[in-house]
Amino acid sequence: MHILKIGLNYRTAPVEVREQLVFLEQDIEKAMSMLNDQKSILENVIVSTCNRTEIYVVADQLHTGRFYVKQFLEDWFNIPKENFLPYLQIVENDIAIEQLFRITSGLDSMILGETQILGQVRDAFLRSQANKTTGTLFNELFKQAITFAKKAHKETSIAEHAVSVSYAAIQLAKKEAESLEGKKIAILGSGKMGSLALKHVLDNGGEDVTVLNRTFEKAQQLAKEAGVKALEIEKLEDVLRTTDILISSTGASRFVITRNQIENVLNSREQQQSMYLIDIAVPRDIDPDVRIYENIHLFDVDSLRNIVDQNLEKRKAAAAEIELMLEKEIDAFNEWLHTLGVVPIISALRDKALTIQAETLKSINRKIPDLTNREKKVLNKHTKSIINQLLKEPIKQAKELTEHDNSKQALSLFIDIFGLDESIKEDIQQRPFINHKEQQPSEKLH
Repeated sequence: MHILKIGLNYRTAPVEVREQLVFLEQDIEKAMSMLNDQKSILENVIVSTCNRTEIYVVADQLHTGRFYVKQFLEDWFNIPKENFLPYLQIVENDIAIEQLFRITSGLDSMILGETQILGQVRDAFLRSQANKTTGTLFNELFKQAITFAKKAHKETSIAEHAVSVSYAAIQLAKKEAESLEGKKIAILGSGKMGSLALKHVLDNGGEDVTVLNRTFEKAQQLAKEAGVKALEIEKLEDVLRTTDILISSTGASRFVITRNQIENVLNSREQQQSMYLIDIAVPRDIDPDVRIYENIHLFDVDSLRNIVDQNLEKRKAAAAEIELMLEKEIDAFNEWLHTLGVVPIISALRDKALTIQAETLKSINRKIPDLTNREKKVLNKHTKSIINQLLKEPIKQAKELTEHDNSKQALSLFIDIFGLDESIKEDIQQRPFINHKEQQPSEKLH
């Protein structure tokens, strides 16, 4: 059995290619079922987001697994292979396992350390599990990868430092104003950046928030969803008279807040009342000349970029910690995987030994019928102890055989030596049990 990861992401394919291979939410269960019906495909999980479409499969053979996943993509999206093969990345076994752990822990995300991908992988796995397209191998692998990612985020600071402009803006506002609690906050613009800024404000203790936008209906919709106030942009000067913090992110081509407006506003503000203006728009929303006024503190995208760069370095340091944790985690999964192949053999060996012990005790009871209950318990205990001691070394050797170059043949010989049921041989052939020494180099098609 082999694990394959086949797909494309923000590193391997431009958005115009990625958007052609996105699985729609309402169709993804049907897609997983269709994929599992393909020859060689035994298990699958499909992870489809705006930044990546990646298919994880357990296949009985590498070459047929690769072929049928590519064929599935062509059939499902009705796109000729030639259109996406140059961007497709295929990795196998150990590399595929490692990449799953890296993705869930945020090491392979566009924004290093972000946690959204963990939720997306978890949802994809649970959906696959409910759809019965996962089995023994993926049920263990994905659970372990998700648990590892949670542990990595908890034990390191990889997700604690702002590396997006909107989040950095809120962290800067908190630092400069000491706290968002009790502050009057205005969000100017209700697009993607404004929406993210509003979310971060609320997550960080902001309560008295007003949203303004050139299209009032959009401001109303965003404000309603967040449970805050909305006002027409014509009320901007009125809002500025009482605002402590303003975050601006409109799509305007000229200044939305001018020096003259700020001058007018300052005439009716308390002289010592500071106002923090954070301009995350490009082109800029706020005239940089407003910096001449005392107690007006203006920060633009370049100011925030320095914060983002510094925090990114902190995340890289945390990522290095996770890299060290990752190696140990992958070793633990591979150890489980190797042991999995020998489980039916160990069970059969124990069952045979216990059957012999039970028959021996029956024979003793027939020949010595006057044994007391205590004597019977002593005999049972000590004969089991003999069995455990005798089986200790064979069980150890059976586990080590899974590391053998020809592991399945070696285990078959083990079955013959101990006279175990021949059906066990068929069982181990069906087990999701990877010989990593057969692994071929990763494939990146060009």
